[in-house]
Amino acid sequence: MSQLIVENLSIRYSKGVKALDNVSLAVNKGECVGIVGESGSGKSTLAKVLLGLQPYREGHITFNGNQIVPKKKDALREYRRQVQMVFQDANSTLNPKLPIWKSIMEPLDNFKEVQPSFLNREEASRKELARALLEMVGLDTHLLERFPGELSGGQKQRVSIARALSLEPGLLICDEPTASLDVTIQKQILQLLKDLQEKTDMTILFISHDIRAVTFLCNQIIVLKDGIVVDRFPLEDLYHDNRHPYTKALIKAASF
Repeated sequence: MSQLIVENLSIRYSKGVKALDNVSLAVNKGECVGIVGESGSGKSTLAKVLLGLQPYREGHITFNGNQIVPKKKDALREYRRQVQMVFQDANSTLNPKLPIWKSIMEPLDNFKEVQPSFLNREEASRKELARALLEMVGLDTHLLERFPGELSGGQKQRVSIARALSLEPGLLICDEPTASLDVTIQKQILQLLKDLQEKTDMTILFISHDIRAVTFLCNQIIVLKDGIVVDRFPLEDLYHDNRHPYTKALIKAASF
């Protein structure tokens, strides 16, 4: 059974322009699905809709068998606990005036009923939880008292991932999480996500303009162009003759 189902989702901007046009997709539990397309293809709009940050009027979204209705605030709150996001710009999620450990704890502070399982014990201080999360993403715990401005771009993105993991989400949406990083750090973040996905069996929806990154991390690929899904296939069919011309162009541009 699919964990996330999107059916006939359309988002219209002014003058009837569609940012998303009849988008349908299904993501199974434990899968890592990549959505790839150039800037303006509708990728980030889709991410915002799936996170409940942007309302929609056309289509249906179902998560774990429950239809997500934007106006039902209680259901939307639980959905947002289950679905977390890593953004392109880590600075957008980290308060510059808070030490790292407090930034990591913000999601759990908003959902006090959540008891994380990764400590294997019932009671722990907030800083102990932050320490465990920092270790999960491969950062030295001496950074706990540092502020975002004292961290590198790669370190800040790891902290953002730790924040997202704190609620043990069923689905992690990653919207261009490596786009602002240099090539070496990009590879490290991709490997971290791959390792976390394999260890936790967490479902990941990875959104990127970089088909190389998508093929490294994901086992299913969806290609979005001008708000329309033009291609979808398992990774092993990447070079199949019946790939859409746009998919072939992305592959060629990436110099595979």
